[in-house]
Amino acid sequence: MALAVLRSRGLEGLSAPQVTVEVHLAAGLPAFTLVGLPDTEVREARDRVRAAIQNCGFEFPQRRITVNLAPADLPKESGRFDLPIALGILIASGQLQAAELDRYEFAGELALSGELRAVRGTLAMCAAMHGNFTAAGAPTFVLPLESAPEAALIEGMKVLPAENLLQVCAHLSGRESLPVFAVPPAPTPGLYPDLAEVKGQAPAKRALEIAAAGAHSLLLSGPPGAGKSMLAQRLPGLLPPMTKDEALESAAVHSLAGSFSLARWKQRPFRAPHHTASAAALVGGGGTPRPGEISLAHNGTLFLDELPEFQRGVLESLREPLETGRIHVARAARRAEFPARFQLVAAMNPCPCGWLGHASGKCRCTPDQVARYRGKLSGPLLDRIDLMLDVPAVSEGELRARGDGESSAAVRARVTAARERQQARQGKPNAGLTPDEIDAHCRPGDDGAALLKRAMQQLGLSARAYHRILKVARTIADLAGAPDGTALGAAHIAEAVHYRRGLAH
Repeated sequence: MALAVLRSRGLEGLSAPQVTVEVHLAAGLPAFTLVGLPDTEVREARDRVRAAIQNCGFEFPQRRITVNLAPADLPKESGRFDLPIALGILIASGQLQAAELDRYEFAGELALSGELRAVRGTLAMCAAMHGNFTAAGAPTFVLPLESAPEAALIEGMKVLPAENLLQVCAHLSGRESLPVFAVPPAPTPGLYPDLAEVKGQAPAKRALEIAAAGAHSLLLSGPPGAGKSMLAQRLPGLLPPMTKDEALESAAVHSLAGSFSLARWKQRPFRAPHHTASAAALVGGGGTPRPGEISLAHNGTLFLDELPEFQRGVLESLREPLETGRIHVARAARRAEFPARFQLVAAMNPCPCGWLGHASGKCRCTPDQVARYRGKLSGPLLDRIDLMLDVPAVSEGELRARGDGESSAAVRARVTAARERQQARQGKPNAGLTPDEIDAHCRPGDDGAALLKRAMQQLGLSARAYHRILKVARTIADLAGAPDGTALGAAHIAEAVHYRRGLAH
């Protein structure tokens, strides 16, 4: 009877609890049993591990093998447990002499040849492992070579990359040590589309700058070809550079989805799902909950083009994360929580044919058709959008004019200054202010209060709209360089109210 104990990591949302891999060999008819709530991918490890051990020149023991993945109540998924299972079998059968296994954690999927393949969720596993080892010294994680650059983004992590099972065995037996992975140089930040490429549309550019400065949500309504999508695609280039914590959070979410790329490190995500996307695709889900588009847009932009064409239930699922910045995915057997602090930019046509209000007068939609089209968007959802703006068609003269508009870099400088002012004042962008913080930092002056009162009465605005007007007005004042503590003026309130009129007119 022989026993080997190794450590790995599972995944539960963005958390990565430790998993103990226990391998027990006993006398009896040959068998290979996996216990500990494994899913199909984990159960299939029996065949991958058997072939990998044999193709690496070891003998697969013809004994009764029991592999326990503890804790038993944590569901286990993916092929990340292949490597510790294979090592456990070799150690328990006496073919591999390894000491100080407690210093290591292992993860990696095995090919039938014994090669190691990358696993998703590496960044989340390393973050959890680093938190557990900070008091005891630098953690050591043995990973496939393809996963090492991602793991090395966590400062203080000791990553040992391996190309195959034989290299890991040679390291553990002391014959040939695995080299510590050197942190790769930071990639050159990618170039975002430039705002100067958008002809005309000065009011829309102003709204885009305000949205970027305060992390506000934005709805653009206009005919086809007016430039709504172009404007939305340029929002990431107006946002301040990502901090290290923001970059790690976003990278961890993409790592869970298996879509992380080192080339996009510290670049603001921009997600634009098609209007046929389901609610699960947007908010996340599945038998084993995976992050959806709103989480993949964390710390970036979520662009929903043709907004009324999305299913009503899909759009309604955005209401909670727009308020909280997080999404709770609950299924019958699994629950997970993912970050979803995204900036929503949506675009729509003013009517079903798209030409309502166009100078050509070619719209033939009836008032009832227009009302039904706009009625696809619920009041509670529109109430959560901070800025709404009509984007008219661009004239032929504007298209022929030379591009002399402001560049993204010039606008980003003002946006960054406004964000720094907000961070110093309240530690967050204005869009995230609570009611108490709004009372403290967004107090209107006498003229502004009177104007806001009239707007509430005439437009029939809700209490949520009242607070959002004040937050947008605070952002407008920050862009103007108004000192902290000064009351919001009538001009700030008037411009914020203008962006709340939205589709009402």
